Amino acid sequence: MRFRILHESPNRVRLRADQRSMTDAQAELLDAWLRSRADVDQVTVHERSLCVIILFHGDRAELYAALAAFSYEKAADAGLSPIGPNRAMNRRYKEKLVFLALSHYAKKLLLPPPVRLVLSVALALPRIFRALKTLLSGHINVDVLDGVAIAVSLLTGDFKTASSVRFLLRLGETLDEWTHKRSVDDLARCMALQTDKVWLLDENGEQSAADARSVRPGDMIVVHTGHVLPFDGIIERGEVMLNQASLTGESVPVAKRPGCAVYAGSVLEEGNCVLRVTSAAGENRYDRIVRMIEDSERLKSSVEGRASSLADRLVPWCLGASALTFLLTRNAARAVSVLMVDFSCALKLSMPLSVLSAMREAGRHKITVKGGRFMELISQASTVIFDKTGTLTRACPGVAQVVPFHGEDANEMLRVAACLEEHFPHSVANAVVRAAHELGLDHIEMHSEIEYVVAHGISTRIGEKRAIIGSSHFVFEDEGVRLSPGDEERFSALSQAFSWLYLAIDGVLSAAIAISDPLRPEARETISLLHEAGITKAVMLTGDSKNTAAAIAEQLGTDDFRAEVLPEDKAQYIREEQAAGRKVIMIGDGINDTPALSLADVGIAVGSGASIAREVSDITIAAEDLRELVYLKKLSDRLMKRINRNYRFVMLFNGLLIALGAFGVLPPAASAILHNSSTLLLSLNCMTELLGGEGQFNERMLPS
Repeated sequence: MRFRILHESPNRVRLRADQRSMTDAQAELLDAWLRSRADVDQVTVHERSLCVIILFHGDRAELYAALAAFSYEKAADAGLSPIGPNRAMNRRYKEKLVFLALSHYAKKLLLPPPVRLVLSVALALPRIFRALKTLLSGHINVDVLDGVAIAVSLLTGDFKTASSVRFLLRLGETLDEWTHKRSVDDLARCMALQTDKVWLLDENGEQSAADARSVRPGDMIVVHTGHVLPFDGIIERGEVMLNQASLTGESVPVAKRPGCAVYAGSVLEEGNCVLRVTSAAGENRYDRIVRMIEDSERLKSSVEGRASSLADRLVPWCLGASALTFLLTRNAARAVSVLMVDFSCALKLSMPLSVLSAMREAGRHKITVKGGRFMELISQASTVIFDKTGTLTRACPGVAQVVPFHGEDANEMLRVAACLEEHFPHSVANAVVRAAHELGLDHIEMHSEIEYVVAHGISTRIGEKRAIIGSSHFVFEDEGVRLSPGDEERFSALSQAFSWLYLAIDGVLSAAIAISDPLRPEARETISLLHEAGITKAVMLTGDSKNTAAAIAEQLGTDDFRAEVLPEDKAQYIREEQAAGRKVIMIGDGINDTPALSLADVGIAVGSGASIAREVSDITIAAEDLRELVYLKKLSDRLMKRINRNYRFVMLFNGLLIALGAFGVLPPAASAILHNSSTLLLSLNCMTELLGGEGQFNERMLPS
C-alpha cells in the first residue's frame, strides 16, 4: 500500500494513505496492524483525512518497508482485531454534539422571538415535569433545582436563560452517555478471546476446522503450540507446558499431563495436546471473569459522585431560603437575590477543578486517574492488596543462586545448564542462559544430540556421561538420580522460597538452580511508606505455593498473605474485607487480577500489565516505581483536605450572602456579583498544585 510522507521528525512520522477514502473498518485494521508491531509506540489514524501519525523506535526504513507491504486483506486474514475505540460510535456522538450546538445557536440567530418563545416553553416542559415527578416521589435533588431554574426563568420572562440551561444539561447528558457506552465497548473488545476456529477431532481421529461456537461439552479438540486454550477442559493426550499467568498469576509455565484440568485463556507454550471440552462457549472460567467484572462495574455506576451528592443535599436549602424570604417579605427581588446565591454552583465548579488539578499532578508522575471519586476512596482506604507476579515482582524469572553438589563448581554447572537450555526458549531456560551470559560464562556446544521430554526436562550426553536437567519429578522420580554421600544436609537446606531446576550428571545430582521472580527493589519501602501514610493492612495475594509466598511476604513486611489463589479467591478476599467495613485498594497487572481490580473500591493497574487490567482499573500507574502509590495516597489525602476546606468556605460565605440578600442589604445584582466573584477566586485556588515538589523520591516521603 502506498503512503505519502507529510512530515518527519525523530521517532515520529505523519503519513497520508494514497486512496480516495477510508472506511471505519479499514482505519481500525490499519490501527490494529501498526499497534501489533514491536517498533511502534503510539498510533493515531484519521480516517476522514486519511492521515496516520506514528510514534516509533528503531529503524525508520524498516517501518516504511513494512508499510509499503501492508494491505487490508492481509491484515484481515491475520485475524487482527481492533484495539482502539469504536470509530462509528465515536463519530455518531461527535455528530450528535455538533448538532446540539448548531441547533441551539441556529434557533437564536434565525428564528423570530415569538417562535423561540414557544420552542423554549415546549422544550423546557420535560425538565419541569421531571422536577415535579422527583418532588412527588419525595426526593429533592439537582433535577429539582434544574427544573426550578428553568421554570423561574420562564415565569420571569427570561427565555434566553431557560434555553441556555436546557442546552447545557443536554450537552452533559450526551457526554455521560458517550463515556458509558465507550467504556462498555472497550471492555468487550479487550476481554474477547478472539478464537473463532478450532481443530475438532472426530471419532476416526481426523482433524477438521470447526466454528468455536459449535463446540459442545464432550467434544475433542486439538491445541497446538503457541495457541490460547479456547475452552475449559481435561487433557486427554499429550504432555505440555502451559502458561497460566493470565489466570493464576504464575510466572513460570507449568507441566500438564493427561487427566489435568486446564482453563480457557491459558497459553500452550510447548507441546500439542488433545483437549476434552468440559464447558461450552460462554460458560468457561474466562467468560465467568468477564461477568464478574460487568457485575462489579454496574455496582460502581450506581454510586453518586461526591460533587453531585453534596449539591443534591444543598438544593433544599437554596429553594427553602428563597421561598421563606418571599413569604416573609413579599419582596420578589429579595427572593431572587437568594436564588442568585447557589451553594451547589460553587461546589460543582470548585470540586471538579480540584480533582482535575490533582489528576494533572498525578499525570506528571505517570499516574492515570479515571475519576476524582477514586482519589476520595484512596484517602479513605485502610487495606491495600497486592498481586505478586508482575506487581511486587518483575514478572520475569531469574536465577537467584546455584547450589553445587558432588564437589562440582557452581559456575561450571551454570555453564553446562545454559548449554543445554539455550535450545529451548521458554522463560526458565531464558533465565538460565541470561544468568550465564551476565557472568561471562561461554557455553559452547559440549554435548551430543539432546532429547527434550515435554513438561519434564532435557537429557543428553556430555562425553561418555549422561546429563539431564529438569524438575524434581523428572530428575528424581523418572530418572532415579541419587545424592552423593554427605550432600543430604545441603539438599534438605534448599530454600522453599524458590522454584528449583536440577542438573544431574552420570546419575548423580550435580547442581540445583534457584529460579525466582526478582522482587522490585522499592517494594518493601513502598509497603513501609504506605503504613506510615495511614494504610493499616497490606496484603499479598499470589498463585505461588505457601512456602514461597510466606518467604516473600516476610521479605516485604506485609501484614498478611494468601497463597495458591485463583481469580475468584482474590475477589472473595476483597468481599470479606469490605464486609468488615474496610475500603480496599487492589493493585495488579494481569487478566487474572481483573475481577479483583473491578470489585475493589479502587483498582490500580500496573502500566506494563495486560491491557484489560488497565481498562478495568480505576487508576493506572507506570511500572517503573511502586512508590508512586505513596505519592498517590498523599495526593489523595491533600485533595480531600482541599475539598473539605472549600466546602466549609462555600457554606459560610454563601450563607452570609443569603442572609444579607434576605434582609435587603444586598440587591440581586450585588449578590450575583459577590457570589460569582467568590466562585471564580475559589476556582483559581483549586487550580494550584497540591503537592508540587513534595512528590519527588530523592528524599524519604512522609505522610501528610
